[in-house]
Amino acid sequence: MNNEILLLKGNEAIAHAAIRCGCDGYFGYPITPQSEVLETLAELKPWETTGMVVLQAESEVASINMLYGGGGTGKRVMTSSSSVGIALMQEGISYMAGAEVPGLIVNVQRGGPGLGTIQPSQSDYNQATRGGGNGDYNVIVLAPYSVQEMTDFVDLSFELAFKYRTPVMMLSDGVIGQMMEKVVLPPFKARRTEEEIAQECPWASNGHGLRQRGVNVITSLELDPAIMEQRNLHLQAKFKRIEANEVRYEMINCDDADLIIVAFGSAARISQKAMETARKQGLKVGIFRPITLWPFPSKEIAALAAHAKGILTVEINAGQMVFDVRAAVEGRIPVHHYGRLGGIVPDPDEIVTELGKF
Repeated sequence: MNNEILLLKGNEAIAHAAIRCGCDGYFGYPITPQSEVLETLAELKPWETTGMVVLQAESEVASINMLYGGGGTGKRVMTSSSSVGIALMQEGISYMAGAEVPGLIVNVQRGGPGLGTIQPSQSDYNQATRGGGNGDYNVIVLAPYSVQEMTDFVDLSFELAFKYRTPVMMLSDGVIGQMMEKVVLPPFKARRTEEEIAQECPWASNGHGLRQRGVNVITSLELDPAIMEQRNLHLQAKFKRIEANEVRYEMINCDDADLIIVAFGSAARISQKAMETARKQGLKVGIFRPITLWPFPSKEIAALAAHAKGILTVEINAGQMVFDVRAAVEGRIPVHHYGRLGGIVPDPDEIVTELGKF
């Protein structure tokens, strides 16, 4: 079946997309509001059709280390969790970044701190965009705002992960994970053969072609500080390449806008209704939606400050992305934040009221 159209939850769409894009393995642990990813994979039984491994690990710590092992062999592997579970994975994500191991981590965010609530939130922005674990590193962060993008970003994440040998995080939230929309599923892509993996991933630590290329050791550990500094410089150079080549964003009605809403994920969808209402009231409002939260579209936001009178960041948190927007604008125009906490989602009318305060 190619390009099948189904009505799916965001979480269900991720599972379907994983099978269709040639994923080799999923390792995860159930936690609300993302449990349907694992449940859908269990229902679809891809191990019977494509040979894809689906495993419920004993914990999130086990899941991320299975991802480390699978990715280190050159396989397309992924995990998913929500907020508190992702917090437990940070050590493993740092290992993967340091060892340059590709993999996909899906975070369907819920409110915190701590166990918090099972309701949606965007309060993991800082954790995702600043690396989250120890050391100087970043991971690519994609922010879907629809079920279709939840689907499309699975294959994109794997492409980026292997292009740059880095973990990629899809930063979603409980709204998009649980909402249902019509989605066009991608055509089936065959899982790569061992020969193809050997060709595409000569760095991988596996048994295929061992005599020809020798032993590959994948680790983030290096006790010689001079060598470790060179490794870090290599990583920083790679991050610069990603920043130069992989920035993604969407602009709506920004050309004539006096006021710009900067929002990502479900907050961007809510903000679109606020923009429509505000324009009917005579306010020239546009929306700038970062699709990559890292690398962040700083230059593009800075360019908006040349003609806009103010920026409002709308986030389902206490104010996190707002600091990146302020850094980009460098004080040339006012940048305000509006958000709700505890799992409460902003109402479009609330956003319009905030726009009126400029």
